[in-house]
Amino acid sequence: MRLRTKITAVFVILTSFFLTGIFILIYYSSEQYTESEFYLRLSQRATIAAQAYLEEDEMNLDIYEDVRIKHLQTLPNETEVIYPVNAKEKKLLSTPDSNLPYTFFETIFQKEYAELQLGEYFYTGLLYRDNEGDFIVVLSARDLYGVGKLNNLRSILISAFFISIIFIFILGWYYAKQALSPIAKIINEVNSISAENLSLRLATTTGKDELAQLAITFNNMLDRLQISFDLQSNFINNASHELRNPLAAILGQTEIALNKDRSDQDYRATLKSVEREASRLDFLVNGLLKLAKANFDSQGMIIGEIRVDELVLDVKNTLDVSIPENNIILDFEDLPRQQDTISLLGSESLISVALGNILENACKFSNNKEVKLKLFSDAQKIFLIIKDRGVGIPENELKKIYEPFFRASNARGITGFGFGLPLAYRIIQMHGGEIQVFSKIDKGTVVKIMLPNKRTRKAKV
Repeated sequence: MRLRTKITAVFVILTSFFLTGIFILIYYSSEQYTESEFYLRLSQRATIAAQAYLEEDEMNLDIYEDVRIKHLQTLPNETEVIYPVNAKEKKLLSTPDSNLPYTFFETIFQKEYAELQLGEYFYTGLLYRDNEGDFIVVLSARDLYGVGKLNNLRSILISAFFISIIFIFILGWYYAKQALSPIAKIINEVNSISAENLSLRLATTTGKDELAQLAITFNNMLDRLQISFDLQSNFINNASHELRNPLAAILGQTEIALNKDRSDQDYRATLKSVEREASRLDFLVNGLLKLAKANFDSQGMIIGEIRVDELVLDVKNTLDVSIPENNIILDFEDLPRQQDTISLLGSESLISVALGNILENACKFSNNKEVKLKLFSDAQKIFLIIKDRGVGIPENELKKIYEPFFRASNARGITGFGFGLPLAYRIIQMHGGEIQVFSKIDKGTVVKIMLPNKRTRKAKV
C-alpha cells in the first residue's frame, strides 16, 4: 500500500470513529431528553386529570376536557385510569391493568410517583390523596411525535456521517498528496544522483521541519560518500604509484644485470639493490594490509584487558631496539592508584601498532630530538599526550593527515609512505577513542589520544 493511501485510510478511519462516537452521543442525549420531556407531559396531565376527576367541586369535567383539547394537545392513544387504594397498607382496592407489573404500583406507594415504558407505550403513575380517599392515577400514551423526531434525527446523522466520510476522504487524499509531495521531489532528486554526478545536492529550505532535516541529512551523506570516493580514488592512485616504484627498480636492475655477463661483485650489488627494493615493497604491502584490516569493524578482534602504562613501556622497549638513538621521555607522575581507570578493553597488538606509529613519527620528523609522552586518566578516559620538537605540519594540511599516503609538503625529503598516522587513527576509532593533532611549523607537533577506560567500555557494552 502506498504511503499516500495509507495516510488517507488512517485519517478516514480515525475520523469515522470520532464522528460515530459524537453522533451516538447526540442521538442518545436526544433520546433521553425526548423521553424525559414526554414523561413530564404525562405527569402534568396525570395531575390535571386527578384534579378534574377527583375534585369535582373545583373543576368541571367538561371544562377539563375543553382545556385538554384546546391547550394541552391530545396525546396519541392517551388513556387515564384511576385506582382507589389503601395507601397505609399499600393495597389496590380494584383490579389493575393486567399489562402493568405490580412493581410499578409498589414504586408509586414508596415514592408517590413512577414511570414505566412497555413497548411503544409510556406510563406515569402518581399517588393522589383526597378527602374522599387515596387514589393512584395512571396515564399512558404513545410518543409518536418524539419517535418521529428521533427517526428523523437518526436519518440526518447517518446521512451526515456518510457525507462527512466522503468529504474527509477527498480532503485527506489531497492533504496527503500535498504533505508527501516534498518527499516525492526528494526521491526524484536522489534517483537522479549517481557516481557520475555525485557533486549534485538536494535543494534545502531554511525551515526546521522533518523534511528539511531529511534533505540536510541526505546532503551530509552525499558529502561523506563523495569524500569516500575521492579518498578511494586518491588511495588507489597513491598505492599504485608507491607499488610501481620498487617494482620498476627491481625490473630495471634485473634487466640491466641480464643484458651481459658481469662480475660476481656486480651481481652481488644488483641482488642487494633488489633485496632493498623488495624489502621496501614488503613493508609497503604489510602496511596496506594493516590499513585495510583497520578499516573493518572490531568483529573478530581479540579483546583483552590492557594496562596502558605497561603497554607504553613495551612500545618504548621495542623502539629502543629499532631506533636506538631515540630520545623518548615517559611521564607517569599523574597515574591514578585505581587499576581500572588506567586499563582498557581492546586489542593489545593493534594499540601497540597505533602508539608505535605515532612515537616513530615523532622521532623521525624531529630528527630524534626530545619526545615526551605523558600518561594520565580521569574517571572515564585514558589520556596520552605525545609532544615532539619536529618540523611540524602546515595548518592548511592538518585536515588531510588521516588520508592514506598523504605526506606534508615540508616532509617530502624524509623517508616514509604516509600510512602510519591513518592506521593509528583507525585503530583508535575501533576502540571507541579519539585522536587530535595540533602542530606549528618548526615548533613541533602535539598528539592527544583519548581512550575509554575499562569501566566506561563495560558500561557501554
